[in-house]
Amino acid sequence: MSQFRRLSDTVLASPQISVADVSAAQAQGVRLIVNNRPEGESADQVPGAMIEAAARAAGIAYLAIPVTHAGFSMPQVEAMAEALAGAEGPVLAYCRSGTRSTLLWALAQASTGAEPGALFAAAAEAGYDLTPISPALDALAAANR
Repeated sequence: MSQFRRLSDTVLASPQISVADVSAAQAQGVRLIVNNRPEGESADQVPGAMIEAAARAAGIAYLAIPVTHAGFSMPQVEAMAEALAGAEGPVLAYCRSGTRSTLLWALAQASTGAEPGALFAAAAEAGYDLTPISPALDALAAANR
């Protein structure tokens, strides 16, 4: 079972989840699962289609916004911001370790004007480091104040 880490009152991040983790997410009130992992990234990866089927069977919406190790694009940031804004309850985002999901969450939040300092603190509390995207967070937040 994966460990869901709280980034905010409505967003959790996690390393790769299993089909069984979908039930745990449902028990925690999750209404949307966001898969930030590209298909075929590793041999031990649970295919997104399996997670999607389990999520839909549990009444949880599912969305894939894959992020490769090449980095983040504005369409990905915008898609995540839109998903978070439109979610009808708590969101669980996952990738291999939870780091890309956390970074994308922070970029999406900054794109709507969230303060980078608060994002750094929330990510650190969950065990993630936003330092690699610090300049992008600052730029997005400044552009959207």
